[in-house]
Amino acid sequence: MNKRLPARHARLLALASVFVTLLAAPADAQLPNAQIGEAVPRDVREVYQKGLDYLLSIQKEDGSFGSGTYGGAGVSGMGVMVFLASGEDPNFGRYSGAIRKAVRFIVRNQDKTTGILGGRTSHTSMYNHGFAMLALSEVYGAIDERTLWRESGDVPADERRSVGQALELAVRASITSQKKNKHGGWRYGPDATDADTSVSGAVLVGLLAARNAGIEVPDEAIDRAITYFQSMTSDSGQVAYSGVGGFGVSVPRQSIACLVYALARRKDVKQFNATLGALTSDLGSASSGSYLEYGRYYEAQALFHGDVESWKKWNERLVRELKSTQKANGSFQASNGPEVGTCLNLLGLALNYRFLPIYER
Repeated sequence: MNKRLPARHARLLALASVFVTLLAAPADAQLPNAQIGEAVPRDVREVYQKGLDYLLSIQKEDGSFGSGTYGGAGVSGMGVMVFLASGEDPNFGRYSGAIRKAVRFIVRNQDKTTGILGGRTSHTSMYNHGFAMLALSEVYGAIDERTLWRESGDVPADERRSVGQALELAVRASITSQKKNKHGGWRYGPDATDADTSVSGAVLVGLLAARNAGIEVPDEAIDRAITYFQSMTSDSGQVAYSGVGGFGVSVPRQSIACLVYALARRKDVKQFNATLGALTSDLGSASSGSYLEYGRYYEAQALFHGDVESWKKWNERLVRELKSTQKANGSFQASNGPEVGTCLNLLGLALNYRFLPIYER
C-alpha cells in the first residue's frame, strides 16, 4: 500500500524546491502560478469560514452530518471534503477534531463484509458509497492513523479499520458492484443491473481519487465506466440519464461526464470536447437549472479541469451569488436540506483554494 505525503506538506516541499530553483535561475524566472495558485479572494474566505463554522455547529456527536435521506456516510464525506478543501489539517487545529470524528463515522458505517460505505438498503446507497470513498481518498495519507481511534471510547476492535483498509475495501466493493452491472456503471444499490450517469459519476470519481491516492484500481474498471459514459454522451455534448438515448440538456450531467473524462485522462476523446463545449458555449448564470447545488459542485470542477479561463468567469458569478444568499448562521438553504446545500456550495468554491489532490489540474 503506497502512502503519499499530506497535501499541505507536499506543497511546502514543492514551494521550497521552487525557491531553491529560483535562487539559481536567471532574473526573469517566474513562479509556476498555475500550480501554486493565486491568493484566495477575501469574499471567498469569508463565505467559506462562515460555512465551516455552521458545519461545526451542527455536527452530531457520532461525527455525522445531515439526517434522514440527506444524511449518513455520503453527506459526512462531503463534510470532510469541505474542511480538507480549504487546507484544514485533520491532525491539528480548530477543526481537526471534527474531521477525525467524521472519518471515524464513515469507517464505522462500512459493511465489514461487503465494503459498502453507509449501508446497502437505501436508494442512496451508492451515492453514499461514492462520496464517502472520495472523502477517504482525500484524507488518506494526511491523517495520522496512530491517533485516529484514540478518542473513540469503546468502539469494537472490528470497526477500528485504518483509512487505508477501509478505502481498499470500498474500492473492492465498487468493482464487485460494477461487475454485476451490464452497462459497466452503477445505480442506487450495489446489486443493481442498470445504471445512471449521476450515481456512476459519484462512484467513478471516488475510484479515480482512490487511484490517485495510491490504491490499486484495475484499468478495466475505469475503462468500462468511461465506455458507459461515452455511450451516454451525444455528439452535441448532451448527456443521458439512464437507459438508452434520452439525451437532454442537463448542466449537472454534462459536468459529471466532462469531469470523469478529465480525471480519467481521456481529454483526447470527442465526448470530452463535446461536453466541455456544451458547458462553455453558454456559461449563463452560476445559479441556473435544477439540482442547483449539485450542479454547481460538478460544474466548478469540470470547468476548472477543462477550461480554466471559463472557470474564472463562472467562479466570479458564483462568489457573488453565494455571498448574497448565505444565511446569517453560515448555511445555504437547499431542496435537499441546509447540510447538503452548504457542503455542495462550499465545495463549488473550493477550487479557489486548490488544496485537495482531486482539485489539482
